[in-house]
Amino acid sequence: MASRLLHRLRHALTGDSPGEAAAGPEAEQFPESSELEDDDAEGLSSRLSGTLSFTSAEDDEDQDDEDDEEADPDPLPDGDWAAGEDAGPSCAHAERSSPPDGQRGSQLLTRQLQDFWKKSRNTLVPQRLLFEVTSANVVKDPPSKYVLYTLAVMGPGSPGRQPAQISRRYSDFERLHRNLQRQFRGPMAAISFPRKRLRRNFTAETIARRSRAFEQFLGHLQAVPELRQAPDLQDFFVLPELRRAQSLTCTGLYREALALWANAWQLQAQLGVPSGPDRPLLTLAGLAVCHQELEDPGEARACCEKALQLLGDKSPHPFLAPFLEAHVRLSWHLGLDKHQSEARLQALQEAGLTPTPPPSLKELLIKEVLD
Repeated sequence: MASRLLHRLRHALTGDSPGEAAAGPEAEQFPESSELEDDDAEGLSSRLSGTLSFTSAEDDEDQDDEDDEEADPDPLPDGDWAAGEDAGPSCAHAERSSPPDGQRGSQLLTRQLQDFWKKSRNTLVPQRLLFEVTSANVVKDPPSKYVLYTLAVMGPGSPGRQPAQISRRYSDFERLHRNLQRQFRGPMAAISFPRKRLRRNFTAETIARRSRAFEQFLGHLQAVPELRQAPDLQDFFVLPELRRAQSLTCTGLYREALALWANAWQLQAQLGVPSGPDRPLLTLAGLAVCHQELEDPGEARACCEKALQLLGDKSPHPFLAPFLEAHVRLSWHLGLDKHQSEARLQALQEAGLTPTPPPSLKELLIKEVLD
């Protein structure tokens, strides 16, 4: 089973399907449809064994999945959130919690992924992100009922780390597909998407089929440079994490927020498509605030230093003075050199480019509007 899994991952990394290896360069770009062909249930469960775990639900054939998806205006509810508790950025170490029994199969996959990256990262060009649905939970939130898919996201350059994670539902994938189709008719014509169903949306077979289809869908999007750089795809991965982390930080739930900020940072690093400095800076501000509130000034200062490196010597940014002020204060607390940051902050104040004292990082986080 493990060899079949790694065989499949190897083809995902190289962009080839098993058929393409023999067919040569003239083979079609995406030979495998995201909507799986009908298989017998035994063959399907065997193929996905050890990869996907999901909560079983009764076969509610009279439920309409489309109605349920549209009934809840919030596509990412606060409950059943499973984003990034194992992730950690380069300047922050979020606390890790032991996964439930249902995710032990995904831990085996993670180890296989890590070993495979170590062996292949110098030989496979280009290297792409890997997506793996590790769990799928049926959520009942009256009047809505939907499936929440948790995906592990692992990219090149991070073989020793736990994958970043995102949790999305069918309506989130469908919205992404619809927006990209509207903007990129040509490239999207070659990319399949699992169709809606009127019945049997919550059976184990349907959930497993959609899980694999979503993996392929995201992999295909990442394979096309024009789509990989699309703002809508970046928003799909990062924006819900940032909004949730911001909300938790503003309400004082710093430990929970720290895991989400760390996961968002890792996602942005793995996506590797900069959409401007604002989101990375906001993420570093969230990490710095949470570490400081959790009495870890060393990590908070490291996040400030990373942010100041990103800002560089460019024209004053709204985050520059707050990061300088936090760096000065944390350096003084730790007995470290603060003269350079202190001089830069004083120069900004004398030039009238920032008030005295400047707003704190926490104040900026509360006021920042994410859209």
